[in-house]
Order: sequence, then C-alpha cells, then structure tokens
Amino acid sequence: MKLDILAIGAHPDDVELGCGATIAKEIANGKKVGIIDLTRGELGTRGTAETRKQEAENAAKILGVSVRENLGFADGFFVNDKEHQLAIIKMIRKYQPEIVLCNAIDDRHIDHGKGSKLVSNACFLSGLIKIETSEDKKTQEPWRPKHVYHYIQWKHIEPDFVVDISEFIDVKMKAVMAYKTQFYNPDEKGPQTPISSKNFTDSINYRARDLGRLVGVEYAEGFTVERYVSVNSLFDIK
Repeated sequence: MKLDILAIGAHPDDVELGCGATIAKEIANGKKVGIIDLTRGELGTRGTAETRKQEAENAAKILGVSVRENLGFADGFFVNDKEHQLAIIKMIRKYQPEIVLCNAIDDRHIDHGKGSKLVSNACFLSGLIKIETSEDKKTQEPWRPKHVYHYIQWKHIEPDFVVDISEFIDVKMKAVMAYKTQFYNPDEKGPQTPISSKNFTDSINYRARDLGRLVGVEYAEGFTVERYVSVNSLFDIK
C-alpha cells in the first residue's frame, strides 16, 4: 500500500496531539495516510500498554487512517542507532510516502526529540541504494520522502508554516479523547500527570485557536521544516 503521508510518533497519541486535524483534513481531501507508533507507551503513568493499544486503534478509526502499526521500541530507552533506523527505513520503503510527519524537534518528553531525529535520519538513509532491506523475503526498493515536517507538541516552537484546520478541530479532539486513560477524565482514579489535567486538554484547543488567529482562520496546526518550502507564485501564500 502506497501512502501519501506517513505520520510517525514516539508514543501512541503523539500524532493525534501534534497533527491529528491535519491528517483528518488530508484524508477528507482523498489522501491516504498511515500512522507508525515507535513505542507502546508502556512507561506512561496512567493506563497500560494494552489500554494504549486499544485507544490507538479507536483513534485511528476516528481519523480514518488507512493503516496503523507499532514498532515496539522501548519507551524511554530507544536510541538513534542502526537497528532502530533500519526498522523505520523498512516502514518508509514499505509505504513509500511523499510526506513524513514526525515529532517536535525539541520537547519536554525526551522521546520526542529523540524520535524526531531518528525518523529524520531514517528518511534520508532510506534513499540510499546500498542499504539493503527486505519485507516478506522481498527486497525493498530505496525510497526517500519528498518532505519531512515536524509537528509541535508541549513546548512553544515557532512554526515555519501552519495548516488551516478549522473544519477538523472537532475530529482532532475526538481522536485525542479516545485516549481515555491519558487525558482529562473526572471519572479516572489514576494518578494525576501534566497531560491529565483539564488545563492541558483545554490548551489543545486554545493553542490551535491562537495559531489560527495569527493567520486569519479559526484554528491551525503548526509545523517546522528541514529545508525551505518553495511556492510557484507569491499568490500561493495565503
């Protein structure tokens, strides 16, 4: 299955929080989108790897993605080395995305910055013909995505561009709240964390609203780039 966009997150829920509405919008526009979670989120204070798995499946259905896979890297302890790079290269070559969306370049959780660099490195290496990989005993062809964009997470990072998600903020919030054990839930009896507060849940909405305000729309999601974004005309910039 060839995908137009492959969204990758260090943990289940990273993609929903960072670019869930953008994904929903692209799917509504006819694009094929998949999600790869690097870890099972097993070190999360609330819930378990099993509950996160079910929550991730529910969120994927809400977003309408074509496929979602989990690479089972060690939460908190995966590193940017050959073994982990090759595992991601296999996914890139398997799905041949034009665009890869990945973690914030720097963030509160150490896995986010690590995941960002790991995926970025793998995207480059995936295009090298002398790196050989196989899937189901078949040799994979080299593939390098045309673009790698990094979504924004906990920390405030100035975006290089934003996407108008005004019509898809509700889908994003529904997908985020599919993670019932992770985010604000007055009926949940587990320990409180920075992301389980109502303040955090509210921030998802008001941060998107503020980005939208800055560009003249209701809601927006922001991204940073690894190289310049080109346009054919000044009138392509809204």
